[in-house]
Amino acid sequence: MSHDRRVGSSDTGDLHCLSRKPRLEKACSSLKMSSLVPRVCSPSTRLFACVLRLGPQQAGPLQLHTGPPHSAKNHYEVLVLGGGSGGITMAARMRRRVGAENVAIVEPSERHFYQPIWTLVGAGAKQLSSSGRPTTCVIPSGVEWIKARVVELNPDENCIRTDNGKEIKGLPEGFAHPKIGSNYSVKTVEKTWKALQDFKEGNAIFTFPNTPVKCAGAPQKIMYLSEAYFRKTGKRSKANIIFNTALGAIFGVKKYADALQEIIQGRNLTVNYRQNLIEVRADKQEAVFENLDKPGETHVISYEMLHVTPPMSPPDVLKTSPVADAAGWVDVDKETLQHKRYPNVFGIGDCTNLPTSKTAAAVAAQSGILDKTISGIMKNQTPKKKYDGYTSCPLVTGYNRVILAEFDYNAQPLETFPFDQSKERLSMYLMKADMMPFLYWNLMLRGYWGGPAFLRKLFHLGMS
Repeated sequence: MSHDRRVGSSDTGDLHCLSRKPRLEKACSSLKMSSLVPRVCSPSTRLFACVLRLGPQQAGPLQLHTGPPHSAKNHYEVLVLGGGSGGITMAARMRRRVGAENVAIVEPSERHFYQPIWTLVGAGAKQLSSSGRPTTCVIPSGVEWIKARVVELNPDENCIRTDNGKEIKGLPEGFAHPKIGSNYSVKTVEKTWKALQDFKEGNAIFTFPNTPVKCAGAPQKIMYLSEAYFRKTGKRSKANIIFNTALGAIFGVKKYADALQEIIQGRNLTVNYRQNLIEVRADKQEAVFENLDKPGETHVISYEMLHVTPPMSPPDVLKTSPVADAAGWVDVDKETLQHKRYPNVFGIGDCTNLPTSKTAAAVAAQSGILDKTISGIMKNQTPKKKYDGYTSCPLVTGYNRVILAEFDYNAQPLETFPFDQSKERLSMYLMKADMMPFLYWNLMLRGYWGGPAFLRKLFHLGMS
Protein backbone atom coordinates (compact mmCIF):
# COMPACT_ATOMS: atom_id res chain seq x y z
CA MET A 1 0.00 0.00 0.00
CA SER A 2 1.46 3.39 -0.89
CA HIS A 3 0.50 7.04 -0.92
CA ASP A 4 1.87 9.75 -3.21
CA ARG A 5 2.64 13.17 -1.80
CA ARG A 6 4.41 16.17 -3.27
CA VAL A 7 7.55 17.49 -1.63
CA GLY A 8 8.87 20.88 -2.62
CA SER A 9 12.23 21.67 -1.15
CA SER A 10 13.81 20.69 2.11
CA ASP A 11 15.90 22.55 4.61
CA THR A 12 17.49 21.63 7.88
CA GLY A 13 20.38 22.44 10.15
CA ASP A 14 23.25 20.03 9.65
CA LEU A 15 22.82 19.30 5.96
CA HIS A 16 21.01 21.44 3.42
CA CYS A 17 20.38 20.83 -0.25
CA LEU A 18 19.33 23.07 -3.11
CA SER A 19 18.50 22.13 -6.68
CA ARG A 20 21.56 21.88 -8.90
CA LYS A 21 19.37 23.11 -11.75
CA PRO A 22 17.00 26.08 -11.80
CA ARG A 23 14.26 23.45 -11.37
CA LEU A 24 14.62 19.86 -10.25
CA GLU A 25 13.17 17.10 -12.36
CA LYS A 26 12.35 14.84 -9.42
CA ALA A 27 12.31 14.60 -5.65
CA CYS A 28 11.06 11.64 -3.71
CA SER A 29 10.87 10.38 -0.15
CA SER A 30 9.46 7.16 1.21
CA LEU A 31 8.27 6.87 4.80
CA LYS A 32 8.17 3.28 6.00
CA MET A 33 6.14 1.92 8.92
CA SER A 34 5.86 -1.89 8.94
CA SER A 35 3.99 -2.80 5.74
CA LEU A 36 2.74 0.72 5.10
CA VAL A 37 5.10 2.58 2.74
CA PRO A 38 4.02 6.11 1.76
CA ARG A 39 6.06 7.56 -1.09
CA VAL A 40 6.63 11.26 -1.59
CA CYS A 41 7.49 12.71 -5.00
CA SER A 42 7.40 16.03 -6.79
CA PRO A 43 8.29 17.20 -10.30
CA SER A 44 8.93 20.81 -9.28
CA THR A 45 11.25 20.87 -6.29
CA ARG A 46 13.16 24.12 -5.94
CA LEU A 47 14.86 23.80 -2.57
CA PHE A 48 15.93 20.69 -0.68
CA ALA A 49 17.67 20.61 2.66
CA CYS A 50 18.18 18.35 5.63
CA VAL A 51 19.71 18.23 9.10
CA LEU A 52 21.58 15.29 10.64
CA ARG A 53 23.09 15.26 14.13
CA LEU A 54 26.34 13.82 15.37
CA GLY A 55 25.86 11.10 17.96
CA PRO A 56 27.56 8.17 19.64
CA GLN A 57 28.49 5.49 17.14
CA GLN A 58 26.27 2.43 17.05
CA ALA A 59 27.12 -1.10 16.13
CA GLY A 60 23.73 -2.04 14.73
CA PRO A 61 21.41 -0.50 12.14
CA LEU A 62 19.23 2.42 13.11
CA GLN A 63 15.73 1.51 14.28
CA LEU A 64 13.34 4.08 12.85
CA HIS A 65 9.66 4.92 13.25
CA THR A 66 7.24 7.20 11.45
CA GLY A 67 3.93 8.75 12.29
CA PRO A 68 0.67 8.01 10.48
CA PRO A 69 0.91 8.84 6.78
CA HIS A 70 -2.11 11.11 6.94
CA SER A 71 -0.30 13.40 9.37
CA ALA A 72 1.62 15.07 6.52
CA LYS A 73 0.29 16.94 3.53
CA ASN A 74 1.31 16.55 -0.10
CA HIS A 75 3.66 19.49 -0.72
CA TYR A 76 6.33 21.37 1.24
CA GLU A 77 8.59 24.15 0.09
CA VAL A 78 11.05 23.26 2.87
CA LEU A 79 11.50 19.81 4.43
CA VAL A 80 13.74 19.69 7.50
CA LEU A 81 15.41 16.38 8.20
CA GLY A 82 16.31 16.21 11.88
CA GLY A 83 15.13 18.31 14.80
CA GLY A 84 18.48 19.06 16.43
CA SER A 85 19.82 22.53 17.21
CA GLY A 86 20.66 23.31 13.59
CA GLY A 87 17.43 21.83 12.23
CA ILE A 88 15.05 23.67 14.53
CA THR A 89 16.99 26.92 14.13
CA MET A 90 17.02 26.78 10.33
CA ALA A 91 13.37 25.69 10.22
CA ALA A 92 12.48 28.83 12.17
CA ARG A 93 14.48 30.99 9.79
CA MET A 94 13.04 29.31 6.68
CA ARG A 95 9.52 29.58 8.12
CA ARG A 96 9.88 33.35 8.03
CA ARG A 97 11.08 33.20 4.41
CA VAL A 98 8.56 30.80 2.87
CA GLY A 99 5.74 30.56 5.42
CA ALA A 100 5.03 27.92 8.09
CA GLU A 101 2.61 26.02 5.87
CA ASN A 102 5.48 25.30 3.47
CA VAL A 103 7.85 23.85 6.09
CA ALA A 104 7.94 20.38 7.71
CA ILE A 105 10.41 18.66 10.08
CA VAL A 106 11.30 14.97 10.03
CA GLU A 107 12.41 13.98 13.55
CA PRO A 108 11.80 10.73 15.48
CA SER A 109 12.47 11.96 19.04
CA GLU A 110 9.68 12.88 21.42
CA ARG A 111 11.92 15.27 23.36
CA HIS A 112 14.48 17.92 22.43
CA PHE A 113 17.43 18.44 24.77
CA TYR A 114 19.77 21.34 25.45
CA GLN A 115 22.78 19.07 25.77
CA PRO A 116 25.43 21.62 26.90
CA ILE A 117 23.78 21.74 30.33
CA TRP A 118 24.45 18.02 30.88
CA THR A 119 27.94 18.92 32.07
CA LEU A 120 26.30 20.51 35.11
CA VAL A 121 23.68 17.75 35.43
CA GLY A 122 26.47 15.15 35.67
CA ALA A 123 28.01 17.15 38.51
CA GLY A 124 24.72 17.62 40.37
CA ALA A 125 24.57 21.38 39.71
CA LYS A 126 21.47 21.19 37.50
CA GLN A 127 18.47 18.87 37.24
CA LEU A 128 18.10 16.68 34.15
CA SER A 129 14.49 17.81 33.80
CA SER A 130 15.69 21.34 33.08
CA SER A 131 17.53 20.19 29.93
CA GLY A 132 14.62 18.90 27.87
CA ARG A 133 11.30 19.92 26.41
CA PRO A 134 8.75 18.07 24.27
CA THR A 135 9.74 18.24 20.61
CA THR A 136 6.33 19.63 19.75
CA CYS A 137 7.12 22.66 21.94
CA VAL A 138 10.28 23.64 20.06
CA ILE A 139 9.10 23.07 16.49
CA PRO A 140 8.23 26.50 15.06
CA SER A 141 4.54 27.35 15.18
CA GLY A 142 2.63 26.08 12.16
CA VAL A 143 5.45 23.83 10.94
CA GLU A 144 4.44 20.18 10.34
CA TRP A 145 6.16 17.46 12.41
CA ILE A 146 6.72 14.16 10.56
CA LYS A 147 7.82 11.61 13.15
CA ALA A 148 10.46 9.58 11.29
CA ARG A 149 14.20 9.32 10.66
CA VAL A 150 16.02 9.57 7.34
CA VAL A 151 17.83 6.40 6.25
CA GLU A 152 18.90 7.29 2.71
CA LEU A 153 20.01 10.40 0.83
CA ASN A 154 20.27 10.58 -2.95
CA PRO A 155 21.14 14.12 -4.06
CA ASP A 156 21.53 13.05 -7.70
CA GLU A 157 17.79 12.38 -7.81
CA ASN A 158 16.96 14.81 -5.00
CA CYS A 159 15.68 11.83 -3.02
CA ILE A 160 15.41 10.85 0.62
CA ARG A 161 14.07 7.68 2.23
CA THR A 162 12.87 7.38 5.82
CA ASP A 163 12.22 4.27 7.88
CA ASN A 164 10.56 3.37 11.14
CA GLY A 165 28.06 2.29 14.13
CA LYS A 166 32.25 1.59 15.93
CA GLU A 167 31.93 0.83 19.63
CA ILE A 168 33.84 0.31 22.87
CA LYS A 169 33.92 -3.32 23.96
CA GLY A 170 31.87 -3.75 27.13
CA LEU A 171 29.59 -0.80 26.39
CA PRO A 172 26.78 0.15 26.47
CA GLU A 173 25.98 -2.84 28.70
CA GLY A 174 28.62 -1.62 31.14
CA PHE A 175 26.41 1.34 32.05
CA ALA A 176 24.15 -1.12 33.89
CA HIS A 177 26.91 -1.37 36.50
CA PRO A 178 27.52 1.33 39.10
CA LYS A 179 30.51 3.69 39.00
CA ILE A 180 30.22 4.38 35.24
CA GLY A 181 28.56 7.38 33.64
CA SER A 182 28.59 9.61 30.58
CA ASN A 183 27.40 13.18 30.17
CA TYR A 184 26.80 12.52 26.47
CA SER A 185 23.45 10.73 26.82
CA VAL A 186 20.20 11.49 28.57
CA LYS A 187 20.21 7.83 29.68
CA THR A 188 23.62 7.96 31.37
CA VAL A 189 24.21 11.54 32.53
CA GLU A 190 22.57 10.96 35.92
CA LYS A 191 24.77 7.87 36.34
CA THR A 192 27.74 10.25 36.33
CA TRP A 193 26.31 12.13 39.30
CA LYS A 194 25.54 8.85 41.11
CA ALA A 195 29.10 7.58 40.53
CA LEU A 196 30.46 10.89 41.80
CA GLN A 197 28.36 10.72 44.96
CA ASP A 198 29.24 7.08 45.61
CA PHE A 199 33.00 7.59 45.16
CA LYS A 200 35.00 6.39 48.17
CA GLU A 201 38.65 5.93 47.28
CA GLY A 202 40.75 5.16 44.20
CA ASN A 203 41.05 6.23 40.58
CA ALA A 204 38.54 8.61 39.00
CA ILE A 205 39.10 8.28 35.24
CA PHE A 206 37.84 10.59 32.50
CA THR A 207 38.26 9.75 28.80
CA PHE A 208 38.40 11.42 25.39
CA PRO A 209 38.02 9.11 22.33
CA ASN A 210 39.95 8.90 19.09
CA THR A 211 37.15 10.54 17.07
CA PRO A 212 35.62 13.99 16.70
CA VAL A 213 33.08 14.68 19.47
CA LYS A 214 30.42 17.20 20.38
CA CYS A 215 32.03 20.00 22.38
CA ALA A 216 35.61 18.83 22.73
CA GLY A 217 35.89 20.59 26.09
CA ALA A 218 33.11 18.62 27.79
CA PRO A 219 35.18 15.50 28.62
CA GLN A 220 37.51 17.56 30.80
CA LYS A 221 34.83 19.85 32.26
CA ILE A 222 33.39 16.98 34.30
CA MET A 223 36.91 16.21 35.55
CA TYR A 224 37.30 19.72 36.99
CA LEU A 225 33.81 19.59 38.51
CA SER A 226 34.49 16.16 40.04
CA GLU A 227 37.73 17.43 41.57
CA ALA A 228 35.82 20.36 43.06
CA TYR A 229 33.18 17.99 44.44
CA PHE A 230 35.82 15.78 46.04
CA ARG A 231 37.33 18.83 47.72
CA LYS A 232 33.92 19.97 48.93
CA THR A 233 33.08 16.55 50.41
CA GLY A 234 36.50 15.87 51.95
CA LYS A 235 37.40 13.06 49.54
CA ARG A 236 40.09 14.80 47.51
CA SER A 237 43.01 13.19 49.30
CA LYS A 238 41.55 9.75 48.50
CA ALA A 239 41.01 10.46 44.80
CA ASN A 240 43.57 9.94 42.04
CA ILE A 241 42.10 11.92 39.14
CA ILE A 242 43.18 10.80 35.65
CA PHE A 243 42.31 12.28 32.26
CA ASN A 244 43.18 9.88 29.44
CA THR A 245 42.80 11.58 26.09
CA ALA A 246 43.42 10.38 22.55
CA LEU A 247 44.52 13.91 21.67
CA GLY A 248 48.04 15.26 21.88
CA ALA A 249 47.15 18.46 23.76
CA ILE A 250 44.71 19.52 26.45
CA PHE A 251 43.07 22.12 24.15
CA GLY A 252 43.52 23.26 20.57
CA VAL A 253 43.94 26.98 21.28
CA LYS A 254 47.21 27.86 22.99
CA LYS A 255 45.87 30.74 25.07
CA TYR A 256 43.27 28.54 26.76
CA ALA A 257 45.52 25.46 26.82
CA ASP A 258 48.07 27.42 28.86
CA ALA A 259 45.38 28.48 31.33
CA LEU A 260 44.11 24.91 31.66
CA GLN A 261 47.64 23.57 32.22
CA GLU A 262 47.97 25.89 35.20
CA ILE A 263 44.74 24.51 36.65
CA ILE A 264 45.85 20.92 36.01
CA GLN A 265 49.16 21.47 37.79
CA GLY A 266 47.62 23.46 40.62
CA ARG A 267 45.01 20.79 41.35
CA ASN A 268 47.35 17.82 40.94
CA LEU A 269 45.48 16.21 38.05
CA THR A 270 47.09 13.50 35.90
CA VAL A 271 46.75 13.88 32.12
CA ASN A 272 47.89 11.10 29.79
CA TYR A 273 47.94 11.96 26.08
CA ARG A 274 47.37 9.66 23.09
CA GLN A 275 45.50 7.12 25.23
CA ASN A 276 42.30 5.69 23.75
CA LEU A 277 39.70 3.72 25.72
CA ILE A 278 39.03 0.45 23.88
CA GLU A 279 37.36 -1.74 26.52
CA VAL A 280 35.48 -1.49 29.79
CA ARG A 281 35.39 -4.50 32.14
CA ALA A 282 32.59 -3.25 34.34
CA ASP A 283 32.38 -6.39 36.47
CA LYS A 284 36.04 -5.91 37.45
CA GLN A 285 35.99 -2.10 37.42
CA GLU A 286 38.77 -2.01 34.86
CA ALA A 287 39.33 0.22 31.82
CA VAL A 288 41.60 -0.83 28.96
CA PHE A 289 43.50 1.82 26.98
CA GLU A 290 45.55 1.64 23.80
CA ASN A 291 48.65 3.75 23.28
CA LEU A 292 47.98 5.44 19.94
CA ASP A 293 51.68 6.13 19.44
CA LYS A 294 52.40 2.42 19.79
CA PRO A 295 49.45 0.59 18.18
CA GLY A 296 48.66 -2.69 19.88
CA GLU A 297 50.22 -1.64 23.20
CA THR A 298 47.53 -1.63 25.89
CA HIS A 299 47.34 -1.16 29.62
CA VAL A 300 44.63 -1.73 32.21
CA ILE A 301 43.62 0.76 34.91
CA SER A 302 41.25 -0.04 37.76
CA TYR A 303 38.69 2.61 38.61
CA GLU A 304 36.38 3.68 41.40
CA MET A 305 34.66 6.09 38.99
CA LEU A 306 34.73 6.16 35.19
CA HIS A 307 33.34 8.89 32.95
CA VAL A 308 33.20 7.76 29.33
CA THR A 309 33.09 10.02 26.31
CA PRO A 310 31.92 7.60 23.61
CA PRO A 311 33.43 7.53 20.12
CA MET A 312 31.22 9.43 17.69
CA SER A 313 30.65 9.58 13.96
CA PRO A 314 28.19 10.83 11.37
CA PRO A 315 25.02 8.70 11.05
CA ASP A 316 25.31 5.71 8.72
CA VAL A 317 22.80 7.31 6.34
CA LEU A 318 25.19 10.21 5.84
CA LYS A 319 28.42 8.19 5.63
CA THR A 320 27.05 6.14 2.73
CA SER A 321 25.56 9.08 0.83
CA PRO A 322 27.16 10.99 -2.08
CA VAL A 323 27.19 14.23 -0.06
CA ALA A 324 29.83 12.89 2.35
CA ASP A 325 33.60 13.27 2.11
CA ALA A 326 35.98 10.32 2.53
CA ALA A 327 35.58 10.47 6.32
CA GLY A 328 31.77 10.53 6.16
CA TRP A 329 31.14 14.21 6.91
CA VAL A 330 29.10 16.58 4.73
CA ASP A 331 31.65 18.07 2.35
CA VAL A 332 30.96 21.81 2.37
CA ASP A 333 32.80 25.03 1.60
CA LYS A 334 33.99 26.34 4.95
CA GLU A 335 32.96 29.94 4.23
CA THR A 336 29.59 29.64 2.47
CA LEU A 337 28.50 26.23 3.87
CA GLN A 338 27.59 25.20 0.32
CA HIS A 339 28.47 21.66 -0.78
CA LYS A 340 31.65 21.36 -2.83
CA ARG A 341 30.13 19.04 -5.46
CA TYR A 342 26.38 19.57 -5.23
CA PRO A 343 25.43 23.25 -5.56
CA ASN A 344 21.98 22.35 -4.19
CA VAL A 345 23.42 20.98 -0.94
CA PHE A 346 24.34 22.97 2.18
CA GLY A 347 25.57 21.93 5.61
CA ILE A 348 25.44 23.18 9.18
CA GLY A 349 26.44 21.80 12.54
CA ASP A 350 27.87 18.54 13.83
CA CYS A 351 27.76 16.47 10.66
CA THR A 352 29.74 18.85 8.46
CA ASN A 353 33.49 18.69 7.83
CA LEU A 354 33.90 22.32 8.88
CA PRO A 355 37.31 22.51 10.65
CA THR A 356 35.95 23.97 13.86
CA SER A 357 34.69 22.64 17.18
CA LYS A 358 31.22 21.07 17.07
CA THR A 359 29.21 23.20 19.50
CA ALA A 360 25.82 24.87 19.80
CA ALA A 361 27.64 28.21 19.59
CA ALA A 362 29.08 27.19 16.22
CA VAL A 363 25.60 26.20 14.99
CA ALA A 364 24.24 29.59 16.04
CA ALA A 365 26.93 31.45 14.09
CA GLN A 366 26.56 29.14 11.09
CA SER A 367 22.78 29.58 11.03
CA GLY A 368 23.06 33.29 10.36
CA ILE A 369 25.51 32.70 7.51
CA LEU A 370 23.45 29.87 6.03
CA ASP A 371 20.28 31.94 6.20
CA LYS A 372 21.97 34.62 4.09
CA THR A 373 23.45 32.03 1.73
CA ILE A 374 20.15 30.29 1.04
CA SER A 375 18.35 33.60 0.71
CA GLY A 376 20.88 34.71 -1.89
CA ILE A 377 20.65 31.45 -3.81
CA MET A 378 16.85 31.73 -3.90
CA LYS A 379 17.31 35.14 -5.51
CA ASN A 380 19.94 33.81 -7.96
CA GLN A 381 22.64 35.80 -6.18
CA THR A 382 26.19 34.74 -5.29
CA PRO A 383 26.64 34.18 -1.51
CA LYS A 384 28.61 37.03 0.04
CA LYS A 385 28.48 36.42 3.78
CA LYS A 386 31.35 34.22 4.98
CA TYR A 387 31.68 32.04 8.09
CA ASP A 388 34.95 32.58 9.98
CA GLY A 389 34.78 29.35 11.98
CA TYR A 390 33.55 31.02 15.18
CA THR A 391 32.85 28.59 17.99
CA SER A 392 32.72 28.78 21.74
CA CYS A 393 33.47 26.40 24.60
CA PRO A 394 32.62 27.50 28.15
CA LEU A 395 35.25 25.50 30.03
CA VAL A 396 33.66 24.80 33.41
CA THR A 397 36.50 24.55 35.91
CA GLY A 398 34.43 24.48 39.11
CA TYR A 399 30.95 24.97 40.53
CA ASN A 400 31.23 28.73 40.13
CA ARG A 401 33.99 29.31 37.58
CA VAL A 402 34.27 29.18 33.78
CA ILE A 403 36.94 30.01 31.22
CA LEU A 404 35.02 31.21 28.17
CA ALA A 405 36.97 30.02 25.13
CA GLU A 406 35.99 31.60 21.82
CA PHE A 407 38.01 31.12 18.65
CA ASP A 408 38.01 30.84 14.86
CA TYR A 409 39.21 28.49 12.12
CA ASN A 410 42.82 29.47 12.76
CA ALA A 411 42.60 28.55 16.46
CA GLN A 412 42.96 32.24 17.28
CA PRO A 413 40.92 33.72 20.14
CA LEU A 414 37.80 35.55 18.92
CA GLU A 415 36.58 36.88 22.23
CA THR A 416 33.35 38.76 22.77
CA PHE A 417 34.10 40.62 25.99
CA PRO A 418 36.70 43.37 26.54
CA PHE A 419 38.62 41.40 29.17
CA ASP A 420 40.88 38.35 29.27
CA GLN A 421 38.54 35.38 28.88
CA SER A 422 41.28 32.87 29.70
CA LYS A 423 40.77 33.74 33.37
CA GLU A 424 38.31 31.77 35.51
CA ARG A 425 35.30 33.96 36.22
CA LEU A 426 32.03 33.69 38.17
CA SER A 427 30.29 35.90 35.60
CA MET A 428 31.12 33.44 32.82
CA TYR A 429 29.81 30.54 34.93
CA LEU A 430 26.49 32.32 35.44
CA MET A 431 26.30 32.96 31.72
CA LYS A 432 26.94 29.26 31.01
CA ALA A 433 24.48 28.01 33.62
CA ASP A 434 21.63 30.47 33.17
CA MET A 435 21.97 32.91 30.27
CA MET A 436 22.98 30.47 27.53
CA PRO A 437 20.03 28.11 28.11
CA PHE A 438 17.71 31.14 27.95
CA LEU A 439 19.26 32.26 24.65
CA TYR A 440 18.96 28.72 23.28
CA TRP A 441 15.29 28.11 24.06
CA ASN A 442 13.99 31.64 23.48
CA LEU A 443 16.16 33.07 20.68
CA MET A 444 18.31 30.51 18.86
CA LEU A 445 15.65 27.85 18.27
CA ARG A 446 13.31 30.59 17.09
CA GLY A 447 15.85 31.76 14.54
CA TYR A 448 16.73 35.03 16.25
CA TRP A 449 20.24 34.30 17.57
CA GLY A 450 23.14 34.08 15.14
CA GLY A 451 25.94 34.35 17.67
CA PRO A 452 27.59 37.27 19.50
CA ALA A 453 29.40 38.89 16.55
CA PHE A 454 27.41 42.12 16.92
CA LEU A 455 28.20 42.25 20.64
CA ARG A 456 31.88 41.71 19.91
CA LYS A 457 31.89 44.72 17.59
CA LEU A 458 30.06 46.78 20.20
CA PHE A 459 32.34 45.82 23.10
CA HIS A 460 35.48 46.24 21.01
CA LEU A 461 34.36 49.54 19.47
CA GLY A 462 33.71 48.06 16.05
CA MET A 463 37.00 46.19 15.79
CA SER A 464 36.98 42.40 15.18
